Parts: sequence; C-alpha cells; structure tokens
Amino acid sequence: MKTTILKIVASCLLLLNGIGALFGGYKLMAAPDGHTMQINTGLLQHSPFHNYLIPGLVLFVANGLFSITVFGIVLLGYKKYPWFIIAQGCVLFGWIIIQVLLLQALSWLHLVWGSIGLLLALIGLLLARSKPHALLP
Repeated sequence: MKTTILKIVASCLLLLNGIGALFGGYKLMAAPDGHTMQINTGLLQHSPFHNYLIPGLVLFVANGLFSITVFGIVLLGYKKYPWFIIAQGCVLFGWIIIQVLLLQALSWLHLVWGSIGLLLALIGLLLARSKPHALLP
C-alpha cells in the first residue's frame, strides 16, 4: 500500500514537472528573448547566456523529456525505476540550484520546484529501500 502511494505521488510529480518543462522549454526556445513567458533577458546578466535558447533546450530535455521518460518507466514497472526517480529528482534540484546561482536571485518558485526535486529523490530512495532487488546493479 505504502509503495503504491509513493509511486502515485512520484508519477504525479514527474508528470507535472515533465509537462511544465516541455511547455516552458519550448516557449523559451521558440522565443529566446523570453517575451512569450513575460521575462526579459536582463535576468541573464550574471549568466553566460545572452538569451534563453540554451536554457530552454536544457529545460526541455533534462526536465521535460527525461521526466516524461521516467514517468513511463514507472508506469511500465521497470524493476530499477526507483533509481530513475532519484535521478530526475537530482536533475530537477540541480537545475534549480544552478538557476539560482546563475541568476543571482531566489523566488518562491525556486523553493517550490527545488522541494519537488528533493521530494522525488526522497521518494525514489524510499521505493528503492522497499524493493531490495532494485538496489542491486
């Protein structure tokens, strides 16, 4: 029962992250000046980027495509699925940390998405512990 609830919560978070990242990443790649997302390139002043093309691409792939792929892996019941959940949680948390460092700004959204990344990693760890065969290489 507990494992089922954790899988459902993880699946919902993966889907939420995946859809949001695909949408946001696409919007940033399609309009690298950020106007469709109502952000300006001034936010990038402390980063190595002059527009949102590369960040949008990374968001689309690392948090969008990967999250949707992990969602599929969980649904298919691949025996090592907890490790994929952990990996996506770490990717999301790392994305947020890097974003905060590069932008030199912190918003409530960073706290929300960073927490979701940590929660995914924690859920993955709990699921891995409940499935001893998932811990083996």
